[in-house]
Amino acid sequence: MQIQIKNLTEISKSQWQPLWELYLKFYKSQLADAVTERTWQRLHAAECEHMYGFAAVIDQQVVGIVHVIEHESCWTLQPYAYLQDLYTLEEFRGQGIGKALIAKVKEYCDQRQCDRVYWLTHQDNETAQKLYDQIAKKTGFIQYRCH
Repeated sequence: MQIQIKNLTEISKSQWQPLWELYLKFYKSQLADAVTERTWQRLHAAECEHMYGFAAVIDQQVVGIVHVIEHESCWTLQPYAYLQDLYTLEEFRGQGIGKALIAKVKEYCDQRQCDRVYWLTHQDNETAQKLYDQIAKKTGFIQYRCH
């Protein structure tokens, strides 16, 4: 099995959207169709270079996706890269796809001279945490929201 990592601009919306919808379902979330459409547009817009993503492809099938948003920080000169969404089809989990997508994000963000790559996961997502504990450091921070 060979995993190809492609820029999201190299795949079609019809290849991306089923994984996006499964990701939202995994987190018990629903978004308006307009939000999904705007997300897809941003991930492909040349003028939106701070928002991008990659797809993992095996035998011409998209089996994983990742989205990244770069943003400025008050703590560094270089931007941070927030790995916002990472999803692998359930039947392909445990085969290195998530790790390959994160490695591509890290490599790409290093080229763009980002200060760091960081992400969040749900406290109950133990499967993902097993991977994340191997490749990154927990910061101990807890997220709070006003809305």
